[in-house]
Amino acid sequence: MNIKLAENIYYVGVNDRRTELFENHMELPNGVSYNSYLIVDEHIALIDPVEPEFMAQYISQIKRIIGDRKVDYLIVNHDEPDHSGSVGAVLREWPEVTVVGNAKTFAPLENFYGPIANKKIVAEGETLSLGGHTLQFFMAPMCHWPESMATYEQTSKIIFSNDAFGGFGALNGGIFDDEVNLEYYEADMRRYYANIVGKVAMMALKTIQKVSTLEIKMIAPSHGLIWRSNLQWVIDRYTAWSKHEAKEGVVIVYGSMYGNTGRMADIVARGVAEAGVKEIKVYDVSKTEESFIFSDIWQYKGVILGACSHYGSIFPNMVGLLHEIGEYKPQNKVFGLFGGASWSGGGLKTLKENAEKNNWNIVGEPIEVKGAPIREEDVEKLYKLGVEIGNIVKS
Repeated sequence: MNIKLAENIYYVGVNDRRTELFENHMELPNGVSYNSYLIVDEHIALIDPVEPEFMAQYISQIKRIIGDRKVDYLIVNHDEPDHSGSVGAVLREWPEVTVVGNAKTFAPLENFYGPIANKKIVAEGETLSLGGHTLQFFMAPMCHWPESMATYEQTSKIIFSNDAFGGFGALNGGIFDDEVNLEYYEADMRRYYANIVGKVAMMALKTIQKVSTLEIKMIAPSHGLIWRSNLQWVIDRYTAWSKHEAKEGVVIVYGSMYGNTGRMADIVARGVAEAGVKEIKVYDVSKTEESFIFSDIWQYKGVILGACSHYGSIFPNMVGLLHEIGEYKPQNKVFGLFGGASWSGGGLKTLKENAEKNNWNIVGEPIEVKGAPIREEDVEKLYKLGVEIGNIVKS
């Protein structure tokens, strides 16, 4: 079965439902797709290969379409191994293939896979004729590696957009956007964006602005759905996420050894609810992998963090999330802080240090509770913190 994007342009990607962790740290409960594309013309071009463990399936799909013909060009839009990992295998299968990339592509690529004999370096706006199809290359530096680029096919008006406009989630029969319920994929798309592209959100926005000058009939990313009917739907979301537009809602994340800081989080959450906020997400940082938490932090305006102390410092599971927030710097947020202490403090102290270092907009007075939240004055402070942040989010 051959899946066509346009005349002589095929989808030859694969689904991965076995890998548990993307980049070995983000959970994949719904899997992920590695998208690759084949253009069959006077010259044959392969755009973005797949993870190496799928090579037998991948080569079989390609040969089913091209038979004994050889691949002439391998377009590498991005060097990261989830895209480029099978470059070596493609070169072994078709030794005369010319690898196409930009001036920043080949040093990292050869560091990964060794010397490449046949190389073609392309510049901004340069074209490559395949016969009836013409490829045009646009640089997208730091979206999300320095060598990132996108490839535009002028005849079919398809942009092969690399990581931009992609998402987590295997493609469950539906390859194109108009074949699925988009709401099912939206959360996985946002989680992908926040945790992979979010750090370079401004560069992502510049890439969106650059390709918007082209006539585009289809967006074909390296992961996730291919967009042919709802282009504005995905462009609007990527634009909003790149601009750090925050929705009305509050994310409360806590780290608790024996449940006391969790009890504090519930009191804070009640205050937020009584302020009228309906979108409230409460996470135990020990139970939920941080990429899911950070995805919600990216989309909502209010963020409240609470952690118990641990040997004079902070509850260990909170450290990774703090690193993520500090590295990716989500904007247009209001933060609240609370913590628990027993024989020592440290949890709240570490949260405050992160807030100062990263210039968080802190609302209210950070609250530290010794032991359990059983004293009325502690309960009142936690509740009022929730109400205060809820009011600001509502306003």
